[in-house]
Amino acid sequence: MNGDPADLANLRDIVLPTTIPWWPLAPGLWILLLGLLAAALVASLRAFRQYKANAYRREAIRELDGLTDMTGIMPLLKRAAMVAYGREAVASLSGDAFLAFLDRTGSTSAFTSGPARLLPSLAYSKGTGPTSGDLDGAVADARRWLRKHRAQGE
Repeated sequence: MNGDPADLANLRDIVLPTTIPWWPLAPGLWILLLGLLAAALVASLRAFRQYKANAYRREAIRELDGLTDMTGIMPLLKRAAMVAYGREAVASLSGDAFLAFLDRTGSTSAFTSGPARLLPSLAYSKGTGPTSGDLDGAVADARRWLRKHRAQGE
């Protein structure tokens, strides 16, 4: 070896540090993983509660799809509304007041000014009534309300 530090004979290979092992995890990663696990657990519990709370919606939509007589739509909506908002708030409503309630809770105007305004008359009519387009619109509005209304506590 020469005394000259710039001499090429003094060059050595670069010594790389050893790789950092993945296990055991650092404490910060444990805290992060536990936080993510807790958040996933809370989200799962909320989703399960929401699923259970919306069982009446799924059942009402299933019944609406199975209806062969249009006279059953208003009683079906009334039952769903009583489950969602309580008997005290809904049981006394009928006719235009109930339609206004459906509009207010569904954030729509389909029940007071759209095709769904015909639903109360369908409950009692036995003869010729509205056109099939109006009936289809009324059923679509009822289905939309069942899916989209905000129940108490939501």
